[in-house]
Amino acid sequence: MNRFLLTAALILAPFALAGDPPQPATVVEIAVGSPDHTTLVTALKAADYVRSLQNAGPFTVFAPTNAAFAKLPKGTVEGLVKPESKEALQNILKYHVAVSVYETRFMKEGMKLGVANGGNVVFHVKDGKTYVNDALIVGSARAGNGIVHIIDGVLLPPAPAAK
Repeated sequence: MNRFLLTAALILAPFALAGDPPQPATVVEIAVGSPDHTTLVTALKAADYVRSLQNAGPFTVFAPTNAAFAKLPKGTVEGLVKPESKEALQNILKYHVAVSVYETRFMKEGMKLGVANGGNVVFHVKDGKTYVNDALIVGSARAGNGIVHIIDGVLLPPAPAAK
């Protein structure tokens, strides 16, 4: 038991000295560790997008909850996680990711943010609450490679313009 305590103390000492609690290493670890993000984790795995989000980043991830996915029309999630829908799923997931760290305190009304699929999301501030597109940011969690903003809706990229 004493050996365990000594090992734990040595591992956690740098965090204690820094005054900050240890952070999960990646934005993926935050999602994997959350019982409210099992659908998101399933989608990340189906899209082969886990490894990308385990990189150094930094990333800002807008992470829909299971309840957010449940708001989609019946069968949508099941259809998207099929192998033949991988490209569409990747596009949707990349619409939830930006390179760099964007904290809510810097998100202003009407501000646009470029996301990994090449599109843009728009922030709105209403009654002191911050929204990305129409999804409310209900919480945030820092990781070693970025930040996760928990949202109450799934962000759907605009349909491509007709040619």
